[in-house]
Formats: sequence, structure tokens, C-alpha cells
Amino acid sequence: MKHNNDLLLLAVKASLKAGEAIKEVYNSNNFEVEIKSDNSPLTRADKAAHQVIVEALQSSGLPVLSEESRLLGYEERKNWKRFWLVDPLDGTKEFIKRNGEFTVNIALIENETPILGVVYAPIPDQLYFGELSLGAFRLARASAIDFTMHTLVETGEKLPVNGQSQYGIVASRSHLNAETANFIDGLKRKYPDARIVSKGSSLKLCMIAEGEADVYPRFAPTSEWDTAAGHAIIHASGGKVLQANSQEPLKYNKQDILNPW
Repeated sequence: MKHNNDLLLLAVKASLKAGEAIKEVYNSNNFEVEIKSDNSPLTRADKAAHQVIVEALQSSGLPVLSEESRLLGYEERKNWKRFWLVDPLDGTKEFIKRNGEFTVNIALIENETPILGVVYAPIPDQLYFGELSLGAFRLARASAIDFTMHTLVETGEKLPVNGQSQYGIVASRSHLNAETANFIDGLKRKYPDARIVSKGSSLKLCMIAEGEADVYPRFAPTSEWDTAAGHAIIHASGGKVLQANSQEPLKYNKQDILNPW
């Protein structure tokens, strides 16, 4: 069985290759936008990134569940002890708006828990990665460095980087509903000087790991591949991702791939 550090390095390399494929489409005038059955958009970049990642992760010998692959039934995946969970392009709406707030998400799930994760934002060329025993890191100008685990850790900044004195609440740029607004109002009564930050894609989860914000309430649908990589990074940084109702850790490879609030 490959060591977690080897698997983390493999995921980092896969995310950067996917980033290159995404940037190629981003800089073209042909996104080829389709609308999926759940009304979410799909572009040529989503498909290209999916292909690159699946090929790159093959050498691990582990199964891959990607947002853009055929959704495998629970019977087929229920006995997976370790598998890759991938969102090749998280924040497709942000990609189409060309605002740079989209990411490549790759996580390794072991026994229903994300044990390592990589989130790569191709446009600022910013990389986040984490593994429980190693910790969590962020790295600017990621595509320019020499890829060994040693250089990644030596060059990266350990997370959390800073604790803000002002209480920070992260809100989704595209999914702010009444339930979330009510929850935020409750926090504002408790922390009158709280600041609210909006961000697209899994960069919201990375802000928690960084210490740039304290809480990210999400009372709107997400799928397992939306949260797994960011969850792993938050976990490695000392934070938690909890189910809103039970306060239990969020679990993965569930029968229903949708997350609870």
C-alpha cells in the first residue's frame, strides 16, 4: 500500500495537470457550456480536467469517484475502504463568469473520512494541501516549484496562518438562502463586529483552514465531492466539518451522495 505522503504528492501533481487543462479552456473563447439534469452547468474544462485527473490517479490502484464520472450505485462502492473523491472543476459558475474563484478538488477517503486533500485554484496559481499527520499548507505560485513532498512542505505556509481578531463568517457567493441568513443573523448578535466574506467554490473551506474566517454555515445542497478536499485540509489544520443537526463529523461514501446541512 502506498504511503499517504506519496498519495498526497500524486494528488498535487494531478491537480496541477488539471489546472493546466482548465486554463487552456479558460483562455479560449469556447467553453462549450451544457446544462446537466440538476440545472448545473458543465463545460469543456470540467471534462478535460476529469480526464487528466483520472489518468493521473490510475497508478495508485485505488477507485476514483468523480463528479463527472458515471455515478456508481451504492452496491458497487459500499465496500470501498479507500478511494479518491474528485471534483475536477468546483465553481463552474464562477469559471463561466471568469472571476477566478474556481478550484480543482481531490481527496482521499478512508473509512468514510477524508484523510488527505488538495484544492488548487488555477488562476491565482494557489495550492492548498493537507494530511492529518503532516498538517495543512498553502502555496502561492504552485506550478513553478519542484515537486517533492519535501519542497512542498518547505515552501508552503503552515495553516492556520493567522487568527483574525474580528470574527469572520464565510458565505457562499451563489447559494445564500433564508436559513443561512438567519444563522448569520444569530452570529451577528453574538459577535456584533463580525465580518462577512463571500467566496466561490471550495475556497470558502480553505479560508477556515487558513484562519481567515471562523465559521462557514452551509444550509444548501452540496455533494460529497464539493466538500471532501476542503474538509481534509480543515481537519489537517485543526478545524472541524460538522453536520448541522447532530454536530457529528461529516461522513463520506454514503448511500446518498448529497451532504446534510
